[in-house]
Amino acid sequence: MNTAEVDAYLRRLGVEQPAWPTVDALRELHLRHLETVPFENLSIHLGEEIVLDEKRLLDKVVEARRGGFCYELNGAFGALLAALGYDVQLLAARVYGDEGRLGIPYDHLALRVRTVDGGDWLADVGFGAHCHLPLAFGERGEQKDPGGTFRISEAGADAAGVRGGHDRVEAADLDVSLNGRPVYRLEVRPRVLGDFMVGAWWHSTSPVSPFTRSPVCSRITEDGGRITLSGRRFTVTAPDGTRREHGTGTDEEVLALYRDRFGIVLDTVPAARGTGTGG
Repeated sequence: MNTAEVDAYLRRLGVEQPAWPTVDALRELHLRHLETVPFENLSIHLGEEIVLDEKRLLDKVVEARRGGFCYELNGAFGALLAALGYDVQLLAARVYGDEGRLGIPYDHLALRVRTVDGGDWLADVGFGAHCHLPLAFGERGEQKDPGGTFRISEAGADAAGVRGGHDRVEAADLDVSLNGRPVYRLEVRPRVLGDFMVGAWWHSTSPVSPFTRSPVCSRITEDGGRITLSGRRFTVTAPDGTRREHGTGTDEEVLALYRDRFGIVLDTVPAARGTGTGG
């Protein structure tokens, strides 16, 4: 990223450029990203190509003021952090699904970030409802966060009886849990953005992918709550977890919600893949 691109990205987040790549600056960047850049899968339902290339990601997130899903959001955020002087590694994860089954390889992209003052941190601005602030990567106890209580722990064997890391603790896979339930299994081997192309393709095309079922757009609100537009249903979740839902009628109402609540200007309502309707 060049200086102009960094400046534009920071304006998108509404933050000043940090003097040093510290943990406090990382916390601010992480939270502001979650508040201003929505988690969304609209490209899938608008027929837009998803390309895991740094320039294309910046064009979408910064210039077009859109959001994206994990590969796009954490891919772009990782590029910004690296340009600001952080040591950034891209990590692959497999998401826990029904009955504790793990998803596909390269199911999710997360970031391991090293600061100049505070060790290593797990940053993740691309998982929807998740941690609001980076998690201490080496901490194995509970970590309190506005999004809940998290824990990073060494993972056991998977369904095939294989333990990641080949019995070396420093290379072992890690389970990330929220409120006592496993969220995803994280590999500690660094990857490059191109490694995730197969995962992005599968999630964009497979009929069993959660992202092809319905358009979704979500972000954290400034009070620590969350707003989500899933298809035509708009949900406001308060910081205490209480929810208010209501449906939308016309296309104009849906487009207004995208514009006014998420900052996304669209010409047409995303149609759920294969249905021809707006979700």
